[in-house]
Amino acid sequence: MTDSSQPAYQPKRRPSPGRTYVHRNRSVFVPKGALAVGLVVGAHGLRGEVRVELHTDFPERFAPGNVVLMGDDLTEVLIVASRPHKNEMLVRFEGATDRTAADGLRGQWLFIEEQDAAELEEGVYWIHDIIGMDVQTDDGRRLGRVSDVLFTGANDVYLVKPAESINRGQDILLPAIPDVIQTVDVPARLITVKLMPGMIEE
Repeated sequence: MTDSSQPAYQPKRRPSPGRTYVHRNRSVFVPKGALAVGLVVGAHGLRGEVRVELHTDFPERFAPGNVVLMGDDLTEVLIVASRPHKNEMLVRFEGATDRTAADGLRGQWLFIEEQDAAELEEGVYWIHDIIGMDVQTDDGRRLGRVSDVLFTGANDVYLVKPAESINRGQDILLPAIPDVIQTVDVPARLITVKLMPGMIEE
């Protein structure tokens, strides 16, 4: 998953600030002004390395010498060593010199300041741009409002809380594919979609 390959109808897969999300099946509270970039999932070896599950399109954020923010209080931590390992990064933070110290970091989320986020390509959106947008059909019928973005592997899915009398009150699942998502108007807070058969119950 890289920024350069993100299609225009997809949001960036990064939680937005000041909210709790289920991101890749993990719950994370993202403090205001921050963006989640990784999760410490365990210790590796005996010298203080930890395994970091990446929640960013930029693994270079974990290059030695960089600083990330750890935990809800956004404590600054210096990266002194890092290397790729399977689909994760092995990282050693300043002050963590043995396995005991590394074990103590398990479960800690890693953040950057929102102002340090990478500039998005035209037509690519943050998740917090998508959540809360109104959704209408291409013939102007209001369907509801996006309440969450789900990550399924094949494509993202917009979870829409239905407007009154729509879909018998049941949530609407809209796959974020070009055949369905027609336009995303961030300033107007409006997504226009083309419904496929069976997407809603009449």
